[in-house]
This record gives sequence, structure tokens and C-alpha cells, in this order.
Amino acid sequence: MQFSDKDLAQIQNLGIDLRTVQNQLEKFRTGFPEIKLSRIVDEGRGLKKLSGEAVDGFTKKFDQERVEKELVKFVPASGAASRMFKTLFNFLEGDLSAEHADIKDFYVNLRKFAFYEELERRIDEREDLSVNSGKESKIWVEKLLSENGLNYGSLPKALLPFHAYDDGSVRKAIDEHLVEGAQYCVGRGDKVMLHFTVSQEHMNLIAGHINSLIPEFSKRYQKTFEVSYSIQDPATNTIAVSPDNNPLRDNRGRLVFRPGGHGALLKNLNEIEADIVFIKNIDNVAAEWLIKDTLTYKKALAGILLQTQEKVFEYCSFLKEHNSLNREREPEIVKFLSDELGINVPQGFREMKGEDKVRYLFGKLNRPIRICGVVKSSNTGGGPFWVSEPDGSESLQLVETDQINKNHEIQLGILKSSRYANITDLICGIKDFEGRKFDLRKFTDPDAGFIAEKSMGSRELKAMELPGLWNGSMRDWNTMFVEVPITTFNPVKTVLDLLKPEHQGTVKY
Repeated sequence: MQFSDKDLAQIQNLGIDLRTVQNQLEKFRTGFPEIKLSRIVDEGRGLKKLSGEAVDGFTKKFDQERVEKELVKFVPASGAASRMFKTLFNFLEGDLSAEHADIKDFYVNLRKFAFYEELERRIDEREDLSVNSGKESKIWVEKLLSENGLNYGSLPKALLPFHAYDDGSVRKAIDEHLVEGAQYCVGRGDKVMLHFTVSQEHMNLIAGHINSLIPEFSKRYQKTFEVSYSIQDPATNTIAVSPDNNPLRDNRGRLVFRPGGHGALLKNLNEIEADIVFIKNIDNVAAEWLIKDTLTYKKALAGILLQTQEKVFEYCSFLKEHNSLNREREPEIVKFLSDELGINVPQGFREMKGEDKVRYLFGKLNRPIRICGVVKSSNTGGGPFWVSEPDGSESLQLVETDQINKNHEIQLGILKSSRYANITDLICGIKDFEGRKFDLRKFTDPDAGFIAEKSMGSRELKAMELPGLWNGSMRDWNTMFVEVPITTFNPVKTVLDLLKPEHQGTVKY
């Protein structure tokens, strides 16, 4: 495709190579290589289900050892809230009537939203507040989304009020992450370290808000908060296209580029220095009345990571010092790889020379580790699977449904048979057995990106997601899946999700 001089200048200003843009447009036409599912993950077959005793044991282990570790809670928080309000945007622009079920649901339950009182203060008393077929029915939505109101349509999801408490306080999504972090992400020096990836345009808003909270939270939890931020590199943005694969343009005729999904954040994660990194999305957060399971299982999964690292580090140290394996060590390490990490040695392993066996085993063990919480569910947009590798082996992977050929009967059958869903609940060990941080860029699959349907206001578009932070970008990590309670999964994808019991205080301990 030929770009104008204005287009070329825009591409150059973003720091993106023109060939990269051309390759992206080609990928929209041809697609990415498909993931080949091998089988589902289930209890005892790639997934651990913890007993109450095991949860207690792993939690205790983490609590005992965390005081000597540097912990960071890593939260992708750069997402805008526009998609969350897609239905309301469609209503404003006349594509949906006030009789649409979602619009009626919004108005009927308006007073239940945590942002209601703030929104009400923006409404002129003289205006007709009724919900009818006239212009008046749009006043509340206009004030909610537009610049002359709360401007929620342009804010990051991190700064939207999620929960209203009985004492009259209201917490935004990002507030609840600080509350969570203060209760499990407490490491060396009694510090609570959080890192948020934010967009450049929202940096000052988010940082200012966090700074206003820290004195109160530090006093409440008697902890030192250290909050850092990073911006997704604009050079990782990808061009957006219309449904017919033509470059999308904004109302000024400029090409539309979008952040390349969570996969673009690998660079940000790679700059984190910590022994353990907790990863969780900004919109998946529990209110304090429902936080107990979240705290328990975050600690338990971190305890599993510490226990797994002990064996991995022991084996790596042994393999580094030896050129061959004795009769006891070889089956012990092979069994550990199979039982704990889902890695089966190739058929020709037994015929390998001693030093080749050592090299193979060391290569499989000396990698970043992730413990992934998954919930019992199906058809939620992705999950844990066994995936076929080119050499005939299998590996444990988090897979998005967009990576799968749903027109293939066998692949669709495996997908539909899945009993577990990914909730982006990751506990990561990013240092090796000698305490050196891994270069995470060496453990990715660049061909694991995918194309997703998005929106810009009410306009449909196709966006290119770079290899996702927890799928393609972590393709060559050692992986363990652990079932966690559904109460740890509370995502807010649309504004109506805030009406669910878990966000309304009707589900409490």
C-alpha cells in the first residue's frame, strides 16, 4: 500500500519502521500461524487442585520466606475505558434506542453504580431526567462519557469508581490494587512495591491520584508503599484496520495506531528487578468484602513458586557442575520435569550422550517460571491447554481462542471440552539459580500474535495483538496451572459488570 507523506511522517514520529507497518497489514490479510491444541488440561493432567491443608502449607511457606524477597505487583493499567462503554456510545450516536435491554438496565440500576453521586452532581436540576424516546433520555449518558461531564469515555479504566462502601467511601479500580498489594505483596523491608503500566496521556492523572492515596494507605496498613510506572513504547503500537482490512483513519484523516496488546508490555516487565512478580489485570479486582480468597491463593501460589524454584535451582546447580548423570539423578530430574512442569523428554533421550542429556535438561530447567491460577469454567475466551510442539512433544500453554482454528473440528472439540479458564493470575519467578535476572525476550514466540475485534467509539475495527504477555511472550517459560476459586476472578469488561453481586456488596463473608 502507498502511504502519503503525512502518513510517513506520522509513522516515523512513532518510531515505527515502515516495513513493520507493511508486514502488519499483510498479517491482517493472511493471519498468524494457528496454535495446535493437543488436549485439555485437567486435574492431575497438567493442573493442580490444592487441598485445604496444601493451601495452608504453601501460604505458610510464602509468609515465612517473603521477608527476604523483593516482591512486585505488576498491573497493566494503560487500557482506556472506551470499550467498557461501547453500548452507551452506540446509544448516544443513535444506533441503539432507550428500549434496548442494556440501556434500560443501565438506567434502572443507575443509583447502584459507585459513580452515581458524582454523576448526579453534574446534572442540571432544570433538565428533564426521564428515560424516554427524546433527547432528555441521553443526558445521564452524555454527562457520564463526555468532556463536559465526568469524561469517563476518555479516562483509563484504572480511574473509574468500581466499589461503594457502607461508610460512604468510593474506590477506583486502581485503589483496590493498592489494598490487595498491602495484604500479600509485602517483601523485604516491609515494603509494598507496585508497578503500573500506563499510557503517556494518563500518567499525570494516575500518578497524582496514587500520590493522594499513599499517606492514608501507609497509615492504615503500617507499610511503606513504593509505586513505579512505565509507559508502553509507542514503537510497539500496531496499525488498526477496518473490517475489510483497509487502514483505519480518525476524523482528522490520520492513521489509527493502537497499543499492541499486553504483549507489548514484555519490555516493561523485562525491566522489573524482583524475586517474585505478581501479575493481574487492572479490571480484575476484588472489593474488600470479597478479598479473602484472593489473598489466600495469591500467597499459596507464591508458595508453590518458591517450592518449585528450590528443586529447579538444586537441579540446575547440579547439572552445571556435571557432564553426565548417575542412575539416581537422571530419572529423578526426568520425573520432576514430567510431573511438575509438564515436560516429557523426547524419544531419543535415552540414546543421547551424557553431556547432551545434561545440556537438554539444563536448558529445560533454567527458564523463567510462572504459576498460573485458573478457574473452573468454559467458553470464557481462553484457557490452559496442552499444545503440540513442532518436535512432536507437548507443552503447557495459556491460549487465546483467537489463536485457534475454530473451523477445524478436532481443534474446536478440544476447545469446547475445556473445563478451565485463564484469569491472568500469574506468579512469576524471573531470576535464575544464580540470582541473575533472565532476559525475558529470549523466551518468546514472535509468531504467537493474533487479530482481535475492537472498537473506537461506535466504530468497529480490527486490531493486531502482539504475542500476549501471558501466552506468546511467555511461550518458553516453565508453567504450572493451579485451580483457584471463582471468587478470585471479578473482571469488569462492560459498565454493566459493575452491577454483578461481587461488585455490589451483596456477596460478603
